Formats: sequence, structure tokens, C-alpha cells
Amino acid sequence: MPRPFALIDWPPVWLALALALTWGVDRLVPFGLFGPAGRTVGQVLIAAGLLVMLAAAVQMVRARTTVVPRRKPEALVTAGLFGFTRNPIYLGDAAVLAGAILWLDVPLAVPVLLGFMGLIQARFILGEEAALRARFGPAFDAWAGRVRRWI
Repeated sequence: MPRPFALIDWPPVWLALALALTWGVDRLVPFGLFGPAGRTVGQVLIAAGLLVMLAAAVQMVRARTTVVPRRKPEALVTAGLFGFTRNPIYLGDAAVLAGAILWLDVPLAVPVLLGFMGLIQARFILGEEAALRARFGPAFDAWAGRVRRWI
């Protein structure tokens, strides 16, 4: 039996919802703080986040493992970006959202970023880590011991 809301319970959908909420906060309570510098830094963060997501996905495809959450991992990727963060794709998502907050100059949306990161960790990361630990045991534990979950 399929999970309820399975089609929307996917990280890019949650990112899109967080971006929409950020935009909505800006429309309801327009309060700027970051100015032109925020716009520039925001654009850089968005570009960097997208690049990190793409590079991590390429690494996973090259390792012949899934990039789709909740699918069985076929390989433990620990090199490249995965040597700096255990979740580069989710970190890229967070960078895109943080960049949007800066670019749109919506400081009141910072809690949206924190909520997004908490939601992603609870709904995806913890389960993915459990699957990796079950499949790769000590190799996962060694990697998790030296590489942080986010940064």
C-alpha cells in the first residue's frame, strides 16, 4: 500500500514549499535587512547550492547508487563532496533556500530555513543513515565518525 502523500514527500517538493513560504513571508511582512550585499551573496549561495547538488548526484550515479530517498543504497560514497558532508544534496538544498532568503531580503524567513533543515533531517536523513548503517555497518560508522552530517 503506498504511503499517503508519497508523491509530495520528496525533498525537492519540500524545498519548493519552503521557497514559496519564504516568498509568502516577504509579501505579508516586507522587512528588508540585507540590502544589495544580501542579493549578491544570495545569488552566489543559490549557484553554489545547485552546483553542490549536481556534483553530489554525479558522484552517486558514478558509484552506481541511488539518489532517490528511501531506495536501497548500493554503494557507500565517502570521497569527494561526501568527504566534507554526509549530505551534500541536502546541504545544497539548504544553501539554495538560504540564498533565496538573502536574495529576496526576507530575514523573517530564517526560521523557514531552520524548519526545512529539521524536517529534512527527520523525514529523510535519519532513515537514510539507518539504511546505510544496516547495509555497510562499520564502514558507515567510520565515515560518520569523521564526517559531519551537515558541515
